[in-house]
Amino acid sequence: MADQPSEDRRARRSRAALRAALLDLITERGLNRIAVSDVTKRADVNRSTFYEHYGDVHELAADACTQMFDELIATTPVLLPDGTPRQLDRGRAALTGLLAHIAERADLYRALLGPDGSARVADHLHQRLTIAVHVNLTRPAVGTHADDPGRIAHDPVAAFLAGGVLGVATDWLRRGCPGTPEQLSAALMARLPIDGSPS
Repeated sequence: MADQPSEDRRARRSRAALRAALLDLITERGLNRIAVSDVTKRADVNRSTFYEHYGDVHELAADACTQMFDELIATTPVLLPDGTPRQLDRGRAALTGLLAHIAERADLYRALLGPDGSARVADHLHQRLTIAVHVNLTRPAVGTHADDPGRIAHDPVAAFLAGGVLGVATDWLRRGCPGTPEQLSAALMARLPIDGSPS
């Protein structure tokens, strides 16, 4: 029983090394061209260690993607839904940051959100965005999304808005990320209705 914490730490280190190795490899080649042996060699772990944690490279990619996305959202500021110029600037900056993050890992997100991708990843990202939008709308006094709840009550408005963000990101990836994240977020913010009034 005394060995359990060290085993947990070792398992966390192994998973972190495998995620980092995969993300590093994706900058060099597409996800479908990465084998388990490539990941284990880059992470400096045994194949058996890989299979203790993941069934295949796609399962590792899903874990790496969702963890990375959760960490990104956790650092995003909670936005006051007041429609002031300062708040709109913060909203544009947050959206730009999200799109820039996706663009930096476009091969990973494209593989997981594309037609042959992972429904589990798409569902996780939608749920995580829905919670973040819900917190933006209901708890603006909280500083960031680091302490967001794991679950929220049914909030169709938050789900709708989160689906829109995810849909825009998926379409942008499908088209090869045309334009910069700044240009896309500015175009989106310019078309969004503020305080119920269309732009």
